[in-house]
Amino acid sequence: MRPSVQEMIAQSNGKKSKKVIEKIIPVVLFLIASVSVLTTVGIVITLILETITFFTRVPVADFLFGTTWLPFSNKEELYGIWPLILGTLKVTAIAVVVAVPIGISAAIYLSEYASEPVRRTIKPVLEILAGVPTIVYGFFALTFVTPVLQSFFPDVKIFNAISPGIVVGIMIVPMIASLSEDAMTSVPRQIREGALAMGSTKLEVAMKITLPAAFSGIIASVVLAISRAIGETMIVSLAGGSTPRFDGNFTDSIQTMTAYIVQVSKGDAGYGTTIYYSIYAVGFTLFLFTMIMNILAGYLSKRFREEY
Repeated sequence: MRPSVQEMIAQSNGKKSKKVIEKIIPVVLFLIASVSVLTTVGIVITLILETITFFTRVPVADFLFGTTWLPFSNKEELYGIWPLILGTLKVTAIAVVVAVPIGISAAIYLSEYASEPVRRTIKPVLEILAGVPTIVYGFFALTFVTPVLQSFFPDVKIFNAISPGIVVGIMIVPMIASLSEDAMTSVPRQIREGALAMGSTKLEVAMKITLPAAFSGIIASVVLAISRAIGETMIVSLAGGSTPRFDGNFTDSIQTMTAYIVQVSKGDAGYGTTIYYSIYAVGFTLFLFTMIMNILAGYLSKRFREEY
């Protein structure tokens, strides 16, 4: 039975509406996907413009090569960035020493030794640890870790680099463990079984087979975790102090780049002052650090990737 004229018109209108929707959907999805790109571009432009304003007042050479950071001085304001960079690197170095062995060891256990029920239990717990607010970590570092350190090392001050470094390391353990475990799990099971069939122990398989095969993913996870540690704010603000130092002392008060930004953002400097614009210069420096780390992670991941 042939369709009526009304049915034919309805079918034609339905096809037209589908064609219109098919044309609109890609545009809508493109606009949604562009939000993150446009946001990043806006952030970078803001940082660059405000940083340029800062450098119209402070010589670039003084900022890049100066070793004294005294923006609140009553006599002469000094803006040498190296004390803030050194404070950031102190915390990051301690965090890496704590997080890398623990994170990779946890990944080896989850990938090679843990049973499926144990893996399903431990991995969500690690991810919950990653979701703890950083301000909670900061108070934990100040009220628990620092007193414990002082009981063993009396020279450690209430604000120091060791305590926040340890806690930042604990904070990034889940990132290293989870990403490294994913990389190790992706190694084909046949390779493990072949090594075990030739008489290798589980430890030998993990250290000589799985780790080298998953090396690119492990390195990428470590570099991304270091980037996360460099950008950490609340832990170092609460437990690290606010004293920029250009020395190798880990037991005294320090100040990181993020902690300085927090200090000024709380209202210690008026809008439009040199100190106000200095937070953009410090923020741009921090942005460069994290961008370099992310680029390095991508490069290492591609450079050492194994394909099966």
